[in-house]
Amino acid sequence: MRRLLGAATAFLLASCAALVQAQDLSKPMLLVAQPSLQGPYSHTALLVVPMGDKHMGFILNRRTPLRLENAFPDHAPSKKVIDPIYFGGPEASDALFALLQRDPGQPSIHLFANLYLTGNGTNIDRIIEQTPNDARYFAGFVGWMPQELEKEIAAGYWFVGDADAAQVLRKDTSTMWEELLKRFGKGVPARPGEREAAMAPQPPA
Repeated sequence: MRRLLGAATAFLLASCAALVQAQDLSKPMLLVAQPSLQGPYSHTALLVVPMGDKHMGFILNRRTPLRLENAFPDHAPSKKVIDPIYFGGPEASDALFALLQRDPGQPSIHLFANLYLTGNGTNIDRIIEQTPNDARYFAGFVGWMPQELEKEIAAGYWFVGDADAAQVLRKDTSTMWEELLKRFGKGVPARPGEREAAMAPQPPA
């Protein structure tokens, strides 16, 4: 029996390793939290992109009650932005990022397809002044150190799917997690897991 259990354990470990190898972590992706994932990332969907040997992501379905006009009362054009700020993650939660489907100019990052990211204040001001509702505005982001995301996927924290610009900028995110779970998690058994408590997201100030 002990030999049989040992073989089963080795098989499960090999299966997890094969699962991670099957995921191409060098390209943008969508992460969908396991139903059993507890803590600050419960029921979340994230856009994740590689940054060298690290990864950076934004929680897509954490809409906050805060609007840009409340965060920047002295910036009159901010009143034109209809949607509220989204909580992107606990890293640099006092910083604002804009995701949009066109090149906003340098400095910015081309994520995939026609989706770009900028955290540059001048760029964001220009976006708000010229096309205020063409972008999704995030406070903060989620960061992974080298090999950290690979370990989380192997531990069963996340389902992984192809990045999709339409999902990133969809208007109604209230059912995003449930819909993506059906798409990416169908037929996969749940496994418990929890990201570090130190990464617990806080609402933007």
